[in-house]
Amino acid sequence: MAGKHARPAAAPQPCPCGGADYASCCGRFHRGEALPGDAQTLMRSRYSAYVLGEVEWLRQTWHPSTCPADLAADPATRWLGLAVKSHAQADADHAEVEFVARYKVGGRAWRLHERSRFVRAARAPGEAPRWLYVDGDMLGEG
Repeated sequence: MAGKHARPAAAPQPCPCGGADYASCCGRFHRGEALPGDAQTLMRSRYSAYVLGEVEWLRQTWHPSTCPADLAADPATRWLGLAVKSHAQADADHAEVEFVARYKVGGRAWRLHERSRFVRAARAPGEAPRWLYVDGDMLGEG
């Protein structure tokens, strides 16, 4: 029974990657309900994970051969926005995504411009292949 004190439905939270609604965009990946179908979607979900401090998602989507042992969220970083410049699919299991991520640390604005490499592979024997971040080339920062 709805009373006069019923709470209104919460407004959808915009997704940090630029999607309309976090719950149906990157949130479904972070909650383990789905896996990204391509490298660009994975890269967007990783950006959102950085914004929201979802370190476990970053670990799960980083290729084991290049994932740092000391991966942690930096609470001093305030992420401001993401622009995907290009997405190139080399073959069924290899892709690159070029992006610019803007952020602030200590009141100073920065830009991270990177061309990231992704591979579609199993993280462990017996697992189904999924898109994983391997590494990237810095194209500019500052």
